Amino acid sequence: MKIKRAIVSVSDKTGLIPLVKELKRFKVEIFSTGGTLALLKKNKIAVRSITELTGFPEILEGRVKTLHPKVHGGLLFLRSSKTQALEAKKHGILPIDMVIVNLYPFRETIQKPGVSLKEAVEQIDIGGPSMLRSASKNFESVAVVSDPKDYQAVIEAFKKGKGSLSTELRRSLAVKAFRHTSAYDREISRYLSNQLKLGQDGELPAVFDEVFERSEILRYGENPHQRAALYKRTGEPSRFSFQQFQGKELSYNNIIDLESAVDVLREFKEPAACVIKHNNPSGISADPKISVALAQAIEGDPLSAFGGIVGINETCDAHLAQLVFEKLPFFEVMIAPQYTKEALEILKSRKNLRIIQIQGLYDIEPYDFRVAKSGLMLQDRDRPIWEHEAKLKKSLRWVTEKKLEAKEVDDLIFAWKCAKVVRSNAIVLTKGKQTVGIGCGQMSRVDSVKLACMKAGERTKGTILASDGFFPMADNIEVAHGYGIRAIIQPGGSIRDQEVIDTCNNLGIAMALTGERHFRH
Repeated sequence: MKIKRAIVSVSDKTGLIPLVKELKRFKVEIFSTGGTLALLKKNKIAVRSITELTGFPEILEGRVKTLHPKVHGGLLFLRSSKTQALEAKKHGILPIDMVIVNLYPFRETIQKPGVSLKEAVEQIDIGGPSMLRSASKNFESVAVVSDPKDYQAVIEAFKKGKGSLSTELRRSLAVKAFRHTSAYDREISRYLSNQLKLGQDGELPAVFDEVFERSEILRYGENPHQRAALYKRTGEPSRFSFQQFQGKELSYNNIIDLESAVDVLREFKEPAACVIKHNNPSGISADPKISVALAQAIEGDPLSAFGGIVGINETCDAHLAQLVFEKLPFFEVMIAPQYTKEALEILKSRKNLRIIQIQGLYDIEPYDFRVAKSGLMLQDRDRPIWEHEAKLKKSLRWVTEKKLEAKEVDDLIFAWKCAKVVRSNAIVLTKGKQTVGIGCGQMSRVDSVKLACMKAGERTKGTILASDGFFPMADNIEVAHGYGIRAIIQPGGSIRDQEVIDTCNNLGIAMALTGERHFRH
């Protein structure tokens, strides 16, 4: 089906002129509006005003231009229906075979600092989405182009088809246009809901309305035989993002581990470092000197750190880049908020090392969500402990005769922060502000205690133990005592709490309860 007549009305005019010139080469009649009309005339392209098609002027300062039966009738009537064709002819409705339309820049407008509600509302397109939807509904006869990124492909197809586009391409473009208008409406709905304070009653949202589009194909999924891709939220950009400077493409597992490293680093406002392996930290450390924190994070479990992901929450300079090479012979990924030029030169000497710069480390989304087989689960994000650290210190409940000195409470809280970011059942052993043993993912908590102590080895004596959940049995305390652990921090809440407390008193272990657990499944 030859394209004989088209409407062109775009806000984003990128790449438009070559496309329209190609249409004119095949003698397509062009109708246009406003700024697009002026641009085409400026480029000496024969074009007619939409008013000539409708016989009605643009009104209400441009709010109404294309909302007319001669536009939508020309897009919607079924060419295969004799009845509809006769009706269109009776009313002087000409068939429109192509629509090239993109929408008012609503997203760009609302992202401007200080934009008013009135300014945002004026950027809600009405005629554009209406034409896109009409054209898309009649995709068997009408081509709809909503994305400038498709212009070159349309030009090539138009040349190949000698003035026509294939049914397959028209169908593909129609689906894309419907997705475009759907995302556009969602963005408007989300913005107006926030501005007008609708549905903000303190409850979780009644409708969790998000759209994600594929941003990149990943090397593979959890295993090489599984396909995988990364999808990013459309509309309002995510508060957190990352940029890769070098290295092989990221896999599904790399991104999960990368974000686990980010979750660890978010727990610390002070300089901190971590090493992640298989979605769990093998070592975490905090210190006024980031170089000390980095070295201690690796030394926390150097065997497990081999081949892991190294993350720091401060700028990576040449000294840190050299240090990580000295301390860790092989690691897959380096993560930092910034890199100096000299650090990048050093890190890039290992060609396969993935170098990742993160943005928005502390810009934390309000919700976590996870796709389950039965639906999508949404929960409040477990806030970083530093946000309420002063309150936590005051509310700590020492339940044993033995207590830590006030100067040691910071070390106790450090252990608690580390337990929060380890997968359940989580047991973390620390000395100062360095992990020396981590046990996780075990079906019984006592096995996690044994695993953490085994990892720490001779360093276990004199450590602080943090547990993300309560102790169901006193056997955990007995094992801890056998390895020389001197203090414990845990949430409490077990029906056997008193038994656990009595055992600590009998064995001379200090224990504090937080009253808040931090499971991480």
